[in-house]
Amino acid sequence: MPDTRGNDELSLPKATVQKIVSEILPPSTGIAFSKEARDLLIECCVEFITLISSEANDISEKDSKKTIACDHITKALNQLGFGDYVPAVTEAAAEHKEVQKASIYKAYSRLHGREKKANKFESSGLSLEELERLQQEQFADAARRHT
Repeated sequence: MPDTRGNDELSLPKATVQKIVSEILPPSTGIAFSKEARDLLIECCVEFITLISSEANDISEKDSKKTIACDHITKALNQLGFGDYVPAVTEAAAEHKEVQKASIYKAYSRLHGREKKANKFESSGLSLEELERLQQEQFADAARRHT
């Protein structure tokens, strides 16, 4: 196992790992998790990610692909004997995809709504002068009704 302690690029945020561990082992269980154990867990996670991503890269290259896809990850998990993780990984990927779709849809809707307002003038088919004349007429009508 390569030594990754000196390389910040090959690590996970300690606070995030500690939070995950704390959720799994809440203080009410009475089980403590030492800093050394956390650091070892981080090293194991980095090694696991490296192993899976390396295998997935090999699979994507065999498929003549330049991007590792979810399918490559699930194949790598199966080939390395971690097939039990595939359902959870597939579910997490689907959830992530739905969150991304919702986020994109929300941004598109916001943008589309603004475009719709901007295009009201264009879709009216009237010139700026005609619209201004109509507006003045409506103001005059409103003023007559309220006096």
